[in-house]
Amino acid sequence: MTALLVVIYVVFAVSALLTMYRIVVGPSILDRAVAADVLMTLVVCVLGADMAINHHTRTLPVLLVIAAVGVFGSISVARWVARRDNEGQS
Repeated sequence: MTALLVVIYVVFAVSALLTMYRIVVGPSILDRAVAADVLMTLVVCVLGADMAINHHTRTLPVLLVIAAVGVFGSISVARWVARRDNEGQS
C-alpha cells in the first residue's frame, strides 16, 4: 500500500509541476486559464484520494469550495476573453 501511495503522490506532483510550467509560460490567457483549471482539478483529485485512502470525509467542504471556485473562475475568464474578442472585431 505504501509503494502505491508513493506512486500516486509522484504522479500528482509531476502533473502539478507540468501544469505550473504551462501557467507560467502560457503563451495565451486561455492556455493559462485551462492550466489553472487543471491545477484545481489536481487538487480536488488529491483531496479525493486522501479521503478515499484514509476513510474520512473531513475535507469534503474544502473540495466543494475548490470545485466551485474552479468552475466560476473558468466561466469568468471565458466571458472576459469572449468580450475582448468581440470588442476587437467591431
